[in-house]
Amino acid sequence: MSVMSLEALNERVKIDLSYLNFGGPDWVPPLANSEEHVYDVVIIGGGQSGLGLAFGLLKERVSNILVIDENKEGLEGPWETYARMGTLRTPKQLTSIDQGIPSLTFRSFWEAQFGKQGWENIDKISRSAWMSYLRWYRKVLNIPVLNEVKLKLIEPLEKGLHRLHLNGKNAPSETIRSRKVILATGIQGGGEWHVPPFISAKLSPSHYAHTSWNIDFQALKGKKVAILGGGASAFDNANFGLTEGVAEAHVFVRRKELPRINPIRQMEHSGIIERFHTLDDADKYQAIAHFFQHNQPPTNDTFNRAASWPGFNLHLNSPWIAVDKLDDQCIVATPHGTFTFDFLLISTGLITDPSLRPELRLVESHIARWGDRYNAPTDIANPVLDAHPYLSSGFSFTSRDEVGKKLLHGLFAFNYSALISCGISASALSGMRFSIPKLVTAVCDQLFLDQREDILQSFYTYNEQEFVGEWTPKIKA
Repeated sequence: MSVMSLEALNERVKIDLSYLNFGGPDWVPPLANSEEHVYDVVIIGGGQSGLGLAFGLLKERVSNILVIDENKEGLEGPWETYARMGTLRTPKQLTSIDQGIPSLTFRSFWEAQFGKQGWENIDKISRSAWMSYLRWYRKVLNIPVLNEVKLKLIEPLEKGLHRLHLNGKNAPSETIRSRKVILATGIQGGGEWHVPPFISAKLSPSHYAHTSWNIDFQALKGKKVAILGGGASAFDNANFGLTEGVAEAHVFVRRKELPRINPIRQMEHSGIIERFHTLDDADKYQAIAHFFQHNQPPTNDTFNRAASWPGFNLHLNSPWIAVDKLDDQCIVATPHGTFTFDFLLISTGLITDPSLRPELRLVESHIARWGDRYNAPTDIANPVLDAHPYLSSGFSFTSRDEVGKKLLHGLFAFNYSALISCGISASALSGMRFSIPKLVTAVCDQLFLDQREDILQSFYTYNEQEFVGEWTPKIKA
C-alpha cells in the first residue's frame, strides 16, 4: 500500500476533528496587565504522555500551551534510547492517546500503511513502530513542542503563577511563566534510576551502567556481562546485548522463581485502572503493595529469544552480596559462589521521591508524601511506597503544610510518582485512555476556578443582542 494512504489518513483525522468542532476559540481569559507572556499550561515532556495531554487540552479549547522536551526531535521518551525490548508489552488492541478518535489510533496508522491484513499479522507493536506513530501523532495534530529544552527549576510566583527556568539550544528565553505546569516526565520523572550503593561505591562507571543509561554495546562485543534484576528490562537487555555481539549475558535474580503473573493484565479488564481513584487510602496502598510483590515478568517472546542464545545464563535465588574489582574485571559474590565479568548492567529500577528532583527543590519540602497521610499496616508497610507524593485524584500535588498550598497550586505530576495515588494510569499505556481526560479536566477546572470572578463578571455583564426581530401591532380595520 502506498504512502498516499497515510496522507489519506491525515485528511480523515482533520475531518473527524472538524466534526468535533476542534480548534474552537479559547475560553481562558488572558491575564490583564501582564508585560510578559503567560502560558496557561506548560507540559514538561514530549513523549506519549505529554503529546496526549496536549491534545486533550486543545480539545478543551485551551491552546495557550507549550510542550518542552530535553531530547532531540523524534527521540522523546525511551523508545529509541534506553528501551531495548523488541516490542511493547501492552496488547496491541488497547487504545491510549487517541482519546476515543478511531482515526488517531495506532491501528489506523498501521493499516493506512500495511492494510488490514498487516494489522492481523502483528502480534505486538514494535517499539520502533510505536515511535513512528508518536512522531506522526505529533505532526498530524500540530502539537506545539520545543525540543532540546530542559527544565531546571520551578519557581512559584504570586497569584498562582510559576516561573520556569530553562536551558537548551531551543529555549525561548531563560525563563517563561505559566499558570499550570504538568510534569509528564515518564518513569524516572518522579525520582531517579537506582544503582545500589554497594556497587557505585566499589566500581567506576567504566565498569557498570544502569540499563536506563546510554550503553555502548559495541564496546561489549565478545565480553562477559552480568545483569542484576529479575524484571522484564533485565531480559530485554540480555537479549539486546547478545544480539549486539555480547559473548555471555548472565541474569541474576534474587527470587527463587521468575515472576509469572502480570497483574496489569488483570487490571486492564477488571475496572481497577479506570476506577482506582474511587478507592480509599487503605485499598490504594494495599493494591500497589501487592503490585510491587509481583514485578512485571518478561514477555514470553523476549525470554525465549534471550534463552535461545548459547551465551545466555540465568541465576535464580542469587542476590548480589558484594561486588569488587580485580585488575580490569568485576567480581560478583552471590550465595552460590563468586563470578568474574567484564561489565555489569544494573536493572534495579528506580526510587521515587520528590526530593531527588532538582526542578522541585524550591517546593519539595512542602509536598505531602504517603508516609505523611497514611500509616500502613506493618505487614505491608514499605518506605519505598511511603516516599511517593500524595496526589489528588486529578494528579495535583498536595501540601503537608499551609504555606505549601499556594506554592504547589497549579503543579501536576503525570509520571511514575502518581502510582500510589492514581494507580498505573500515568505509568502504563494501559491506563492513559482513562487518566489523560481526568488530568485535563482537573487542569481546566483549576483554570476556571482561578478566574471565576472574571468569567462570572463577564457573564453578568454580557449584553450582546442575539434576537433582532421587531413586532408591529396589527391595526384592525
